[in-house]
Amino acid sequence: MRGVHSVVDDIRRNVFTEVAKIAYEGGDYSRVDLIPYKLVSGKTPTHRKDIFLERAVVQERVRLACGLPVEPIEVRAPASAGIEEAVEADNNFFDEPLVNVITFACNACPPNQVRITDNCQGCISHPCMSVCPKDAIFVDANHHSVIDQEKCIKCGRCVKQCPYHAISKIERPCAAACGMDAIESDEYGNAKINYDKCVSCGMCLVNCPFAAIADKSQILQVITAMKKQHKVIACVAPAFVGQFGKEATPEKLKTAMRMLGFDDVVEVAIGADLCTIQEANDFIKEVPAEIPWMGTSCCPAWSVMVKKEFPQFKENISMALTPMVITARVVKKRNPDARICFIGPCAAKKLEANRKSVRSEVDYVLTFEELQGMFDAKGIDFATLEADPADNLNEGSAMGRGFAVSGGVAGAVVEALKHIAPDREVKIEQAAGLKECKKMIFMAKVGKRDGYLLEGMACPGGCVAGAGTIESIPQETAHVNQFVKSAPVVSSVDSPYADELKDVED
Repeated sequence: MRGVHSVVDDIRRNVFTEVAKIAYEGGDYSRVDLIPYKLVSGKTPTHRKDIFLERAVVQERVRLACGLPVEPIEVRAPASAGIEEAVEADNNFFDEPLVNVITFACNACPPNQVRITDNCQGCISHPCMSVCPKDAIFVDANHHSVIDQEKCIKCGRCVKQCPYHAISKIERPCAAACGMDAIESDEYGNAKINYDKCVSCGMCLVNCPFAAIADKSQILQVITAMKKQHKVIACVAPAFVGQFGKEATPEKLKTAMRMLGFDDVVEVAIGADLCTIQEANDFIKEVPAEIPWMGTSCCPAWSVMVKKEFPQFKENISMALTPMVITARVVKKRNPDARICFIGPCAAKKLEANRKSVRSEVDYVLTFEELQGMFDAKGIDFATLEADPADNLNEGSAMGRGFAVSGGVAGAVVEALKHIAPDREVKIEQAAGLKECKKMIFMAKVGKRDGYLLEGMACPGGCVAGAGTIESIPQETAHVNQFVKSAPVVSSVDSPYADELKDVED
């Protein structure tokens, strides 16, 4: 589903835009109760069995977009219930869980089944029966194959053998996308999230074709802070380039964000550069003297996955500050009274920012989709926008900007080591997607990755595939690669911020 624009994308983005409009207008916030009627107008349902259900789903998405919790189906409160508290709480309002299932929007998809379709021709050979290891397939009176679901182990061998492609394996899309097996079923067959396993990567919410999964947003809180004249500085992740259309150049982006109310805009690539230097030094010091291999630290979903699934390796994940945190520290050191808003492609950064150890550094987290909602609310058109010549994002190195794509982090560390310890040889491996990350850790577990730097990314393709992105993954990868080439310096060690690392890493 990723990269194919859909009705679900429209629902998500329209809700962000309407919430942003009300936040900028201020006044009576109970007007959010009207958003479901604005987005789902008339008397005839468009996508679901009745219009009341369509509006109810939008209502819960509005609540989440305001940072409010979803309401249980048996408790029907207006979308605005608790909104004044959310507005007044400012940057202290972001209760977990952040990723939520709207149960009455869920299709109760079958968790995992192998089914024989009407394409079965009742052939004589029945290769499906021959390869089934559990004798779960039999022939009915019409010579068509039938699967005994109680015996079937969902191995999929029959799927591969059918000459008519008449057998399909069905898996709940959210569960298939979840690398943590955190999607379970409630008593009614609806999806539910096991938060003991969940790492907030957000892959479930962008792969659900029924708009039944959504995460909380801080759009309301960010805009409220700016309206209260707080100094809010945006720290923008490298994957921003190309997200808002070809007309949204880095120069225009900074101008547009000032129009939204941000005091300044900073490239998170500068934090990526400092993270690179820190991880390179950690690798020299710790591998193999203290640990046999080291994992990168920048992707919070990957690092939490390791700590949950492989607790024996928690010390193998680098203690280097993530680019988000280290950039926030640099900016706050220079602007002690500022509030930091990280803007990026990642849903898991919201969970990272919610940690007590990070909360004092990062006040808000928005995704690119949420930022687009703010642009739309203010009517900003990049095609007609004239950039201020003084506005430019040109601080990160090529290596720091490359963090946005799979392999970029490990590549940056290796390049830095050529300067810091030119005689040191380092082997690397990268994995994108939590299922692939687990395979990589299993290889490390059996001693096959000693001496390695392992780069893990929760999203297939890297940060450019994050749950909060707008552009397709191939297009965004191309945009980032072009942005890398335009960097003022190549190596992270040549960053003008390198000397500040010792002041912010403690």
